[in-house]
Amino acid sequence: MPIQQPSRRAIQMLTGATLLLVLITCSPKEQAGKKIEDLDAWFSSQMPADEPGGAILILKKDSVIFAKGYGIADTGTKEPITTKTLFNLGSISKTFVANAILLLQEQHKLSVEDSLIQYFPDFKDKSIAGKVKIKHLLTHTSGLPDNRQVSKDTVFYLTAKDAENWYPVTQTSQFVFEPGSRFQYSNPAFNALALIVEKVSGMKWQAFIEQNIMRPSGMATSTITDGPHPESGVSHGYVRNHNQWAEDDYGEEPTFPASGNGGVWSSVEELAQYEQALRKATFLSSATIADARTVKTFDNWSSAEKPGIGWSWFIGQTTDSLETVGHTGSQGGFLCNYVTIPEKEIFFVILCNTPRDVTGYTDKITGWLRENKWFDQ
Repeated sequence: MPIQQPSRRAIQMLTGATLLLVLITCSPKEQAGKKIEDLDAWFSSQMPADEPGGAILILKKDSVIFAKGYGIADTGTKEPITTKTLFNLGSISKTFVANAILLLQEQHKLSVEDSLIQYFPDFKDKSIAGKVKIKHLLTHTSGLPDNRQVSKDTVFYLTAKDAENWYPVTQTSQFVFEPGSRFQYSNPAFNALALIVEKVSGMKWQAFIEQNIMRPSGMATSTITDGPHPESGVSHGYVRNHNQWAEDDYGEEPTFPASGNGGVWSSVEELAQYEQALRKATFLSSATIADARTVKTFDNWSSAEKPGIGWSWFIGQTTDSLETVGHTGSQGGFLCNYVTIPEKEIFFVILCNTPRDVTGYTDKITGWLRENKWFDQ
């Protein structure tokens, strides 16, 4: 599953629902002062109304200061994208799986210090499973290889779920590096974490997250891939192929059903609710959330690259040295970014159903916030 990591049309009127949302959260004076219409015009120029596009939402404290959809969710029906459209989140999904692990830890049902042998006793090399801990999976520092033969068995991986994607890793006979000594991004690690949630909770891990994280957060329409589910009610992912839009999601993209690493579907509105639930410690304690968003270090770290990840969250900085916490996501035709600037109580999310310039959009939003003094409030 391809993952990207931490590294033109005229002005449209806001839709009725989005306009109402903006009016509720910003006074007319604020709207004019913050140049909402300029940002809207810029995104309209980037994502034409008749092409797959995306949705943007910006939150300052508890107020939505910008929310808008652009383009179409389905090239067949021409359904327009709104702030309620569900997108596949790609690797932003990993934060949900990580939070499920932390919730089970708060319930004293597991520990991030547990070794994998406790949950996967059929590991070919028991000594390897004994060395790797849950904390290593959460931080992409396990040293386990991604030895899936996706290109050689594409048909199998078009329907293979978490267990099938994790199994090849359990057959490894050597590490790429010693656990905890360096970072190497791993999708199978989160397939394993999802399976651990299932083993410990005694229920499908998708249901555990929906019941214990999504619903308490008010994410009423968000869902998680389970085989071909969801088959309706969501946007499709697209890539440009010979000047035509080609669908690229379930059934076209190998490993798409391996949902522990990229199976959550949500909207910009409901991701704002997710972030607010984290701020308010709705489903995890404030101490656990703070710990999750703190860089993890290991005594045997040997990489020249400094650690920069908490319990799945990537921690970085803006150009003016403000801390950022978030996660990118890419899967099939979907490309996304989830960004928080905790010190300024700012959150924004970009969800696209075709590979748009999400990095450029992120820079545009950050620059717009700075220029319009949102960092000063």
